[in-house]
Amino acid sequence: MMQKFLTDHFKRAGETLAKTDTKQLEAAAVIFMQARAQDKWIIAAGNGGSAATASHFVNDFVKGLSLPGKKRFRVIALNDCVPVATAIANDYSYEVCFSEQLKNYARKGDVFVVYSGSGNSPNVVEAAKYAKEIGMHVISYTGRDGGKLNEYSDINCIAPTDVMEEIEDVHMVWEHALVCALRPLIAKE
Repeated sequence: MMQKFLTDHFKRAGETLAKTDTKQLEAAAVIFMQARAQDKWIIAAGNGGSAATASHFVNDFVKGLSLPGKKRFRVIALNDCVPVATAIANDYSYEVCFSEQLKNYARKGDVFVVYSGSGNSPNVVEAAKYAKEIGMHVISYTGRDGGKLNEYSDINCIAPTDVMEEIEDVHMVWEHALVCALRPLIAKE
């Protein structure tokens, strides 16, 4: 029974990945490389499993894409500073735990990368709204129909499934594929 479940899960994941809109991912890669060239910040955020993916995104851009003698990405995840996020959530509201941080870090032309399986998490939607107001590029990684983040995203990479675990799996595969695609481009510079 377990083997059948696992086999079916991997089959569904492969089918979902095969439906990926690679043009959206490529457009995101172009914005990331422009931000790097212009010394702009890439600021990521997410909740729960999506927070883990946002942190992993930062890890891979800081470590995996920092090649000797090459320009580096300026990238940070808002969900990584738990004391700041929880202080803001406690003293104001959880809905503004990311947008309040953006007020400290973000500037026009920076990039906000947000992970949200539903695309409807109030704190990431509020942060994306603020990011657009100040002239940031907003790149969202969502699932289902993209949710409310559609309204505030320049690019919304939507995992074509309604199953949260599959959405998160797809986001992680996309993140790794992006890093593997960018590394040789950076190496050739």
